[in-house]
Amino acid sequence: MFLQIIIASSIGSLLALVGGIVLLWKEKWMKKASLFLVSFATGTLLGVAFLDLLPEALEGAKSEKEIFWAALLGIFALFIFEKIMREHHCHHEKCDEKTISASLLFGDTIHNFVDGVAIAAAFLFSVPAGIATTIAVFFHEVPQEIGDFGILLHLGYKKSTIVFLNIVTALSTFMGATLGYFFLSQVEGLIGYVLAFASGMFIYIATSDLIPEVRHKEKKGYMPHMITVFVGVGLIFALGILLPE
Repeated sequence: MFLQIIIASSIGSLLALVGGIVLLWKEKWMKKASLFLVSFATGTLLGVAFLDLLPEALEGAKSEKEIFWAALLGIFALFIFEKIMREHHCHHEKCDEKTISASLLFGDTIHNFVDGVAIAAAFLFSVPAGIATTIAVFFHEVPQEIGDFGILLHLGYKKSTIVFLNIVTALSTFMGATLGYFFLSQVEGLIGYVLAFASGMFIYIATSDLIPEVRHKEKKGYMPHMITVFVGVGLIFALGILLPE
């Protein structure tokens, strides 16, 4: 099980770097593709949250109310974290480039760490939940990495430095997955709450970050992106049927 979690966290983090690296050499093409990746990530995140994580968290829960409280806590926790990070991004006033990049990289490190914990918790519950969570993490990490690479390029960082910094932040996924596995395997009663907490975070990312991104930037019609969202949900639904428990 531990090997499966490590492999999954590798797919969910290191492969997401490929999108950012491609941006460095195929910027125009990648920017066009990234919006569809955002739409697809929206579908996979919502699918995993509502079709996998929440149902499985409720399955072994002693109290359904506690599970929904944990999901709500996940939404508010990410909301508060993003507010703190945005206040230090200096959007409305001049800010030192080192402050912006440090804030960005710190946020990515925490985000990747939580993704690793979510992957570990999902695999400890069931293999299908683990695979579905890994897919959702991967597809929402790709557009995030593209955005991060673009910001660091704009700040004047060298391409080699950008790749190195993002590899370092990606390693926090392994840390989260490893610590999550060893801690949660000893305290199995917490797995359901961690799954619910992760589902809340996924719901927040999809509805607060990704959907507005598509709505604001798409100028040629919403239908292709709506279809792409449903394709993402459909993929998670299909995995739940095809993969054995």
